[in-house]
Amino acid sequence: MAKGPTPGHGPLTGVRVVELAGIGPGPFAAMLLADLGADVVRVDRPGGAGLGIDPAHDLTNRNKRSVVLDLKSDEGPARVLDLVERADILVEGYRPGVAERLGVGPGACLARNPQLVYGRMTGWGQDGPLADRAGHDIAYIALTGTLSMIGRPDEPPTVPANLVGDYAGGSLYLVVGVLAALQHARAHGEGQVVDAAIVDGAAHLATMIHGMLAAGSWQDRRGANLLDGGCPFYGTYATSDGGHMAVGPLEGRFYAEFARLLGIADAFPDRWDLARWDELRAAVTERFLTRTRAEWTEVFAGTDACVAPVLSLGEAPHHPHLAARSTFVEHGGRTQPAPAPRFSATPVSVRTGPALPGADTEAVAADWDVPGLRPTPRD
Repeated sequence: MAKGPTPGHGPLTGVRVVELAGIGPGPFAAMLLADLGADVVRVDRPGGAGLGIDPAHDLTNRNKRSVVLDLKSDEGPARVLDLVERADILVEGYRPGVAERLGVGPGACLARNPQLVYGRMTGWGQDGPLADRAGHDIAYIALTGTLSMIGRPDEPPTVPANLVGDYAGGSLYLVVGVLAALQHARAHGEGQVVDAAIVDGAAHLATMIHGMLAAGSWQDRRGANLLDGGCPFYGTYATSDGGHMAVGPLEGRFYAEFARLLGIADAFPDRWDLARWDELRAAVTERFLTRTRAEWTEVFAGTDACVAPVLSLGEAPHHPHLAARSTFVEHGGRTQPAPAPRFSATPVSVRTGPALPGADTEAVAADWDVPGLRPTPRD
């Protein structure tokens, strides 16, 4: 069913966004804007996206509307520019130069709408020796040094799904960038291009680590530091039933409570004796293997020991704290993460399910006053 204009929910109500369909961080960034209340119109291509996900289940397209345009046709770019004329933000994730060749690059769009914020999402950025090369999340975080920090020292680096690169280093930085540029555009009447590269964002995420490295308090190798699993009281441990517990009592009083509840309080009075860290780790490992995950969860429940069970994706929505906060919500029969963050005056929500390609053409044509979107009647 076609959807009407975004109702007044979220701080970005009234902001219009054009999303040129892609995969990965671009759609997720546009979802964030839509979750915050923006009226996001996704321009889908005939034939669907490259990864072939069923559009009905692609949650990154929730809270959006969709039209289908062929940007390789004579009319497609013209219709995009009609939308651009009425938009505040455009988001695209093509390789450098592709949008220009299609006739919807920054030059054409800003000529049509000088106040437009043109957001560009790529892995390598718009320039540099690798700008024209193909790539994915894993390669981007590999070159920035970020991947080298994740995993055990005696094993290859652990791949953190596509969360660190695509979404943290990519989508979140693009959203920050386009919203900052939107503020400038509204204050000064001047649009601009936002070049959001995953390599830049993934590198920026490690700013604190680089400071610690410069200060000599971080070793440039995996599994040897306070926050990368090298510390025996900041990591994960297996339980007797094959589950895992996450441990992180860095502060003294929290560690004291952890050690008491685990049953090792008298064995290691000086937790900062690095020479005994392997011994301490072995003791913690042995203790956790004596009980199930559920039993250890009960032991540490209601304490400040900074210990939590490692839950699966399916288990997480049922945790009492997350359930109480409605961190996960159900919409259209699908359990999914709720929009974040939260706002006291302009609450956000999952308003609509995933936008189906082309389902909203008539509504967008009317709401945005772009009659050319409507198909031309055949004789």
